[in-house]
Amino acid sequence: MSRYAALIIEDDVFQSEIFAKAVEAAGFEPVEVVDDGQAALAYLQTHAPALVVLDLHLPGALGDDILAYIRQAPHLAATRVILATGNPHMADPLQGQSDLVLLKPVSFTQLRDLAMRLRRSIATERGDPCPE
Repeated sequence: MSRYAALIIEDDVFQSEIFAKAVEAAGFEPVEVVDDGQAALAYLQTHAPALVVLDLHLPGALGDDILAYIRQAPHLAATRVILATGNPHMADPLQGQSDLVLLKPVSFTQLRDLAMRLRRSIATERGDPCPE
């Protein structure tokens, strides 16, 4: 598995496609997409993606519960989290637990550029050669 794997947790098919293409363009691969909170938690129990793009309103489990799991799981300590939500009131208290908070609608270019910055930061922390 790539050292720069990404997980998109988004139940809107249109948004998840944009998010997946944006993080791929930023150099993350493989990119997995799940549309349900319980499926996301199951995936995160056995995988440690470098990046998670997380919607807060999901079926199965809320995004804030998923974020709490990520932040307490030792194998996910280095995982970067971008919250993508249309609800700024729900996102405000979670800002300190996430790396970035984006209010929807999120454009391809906006997410690609921010994900690229995070990928460079991850590479620097790991001592990897600087990605293009």
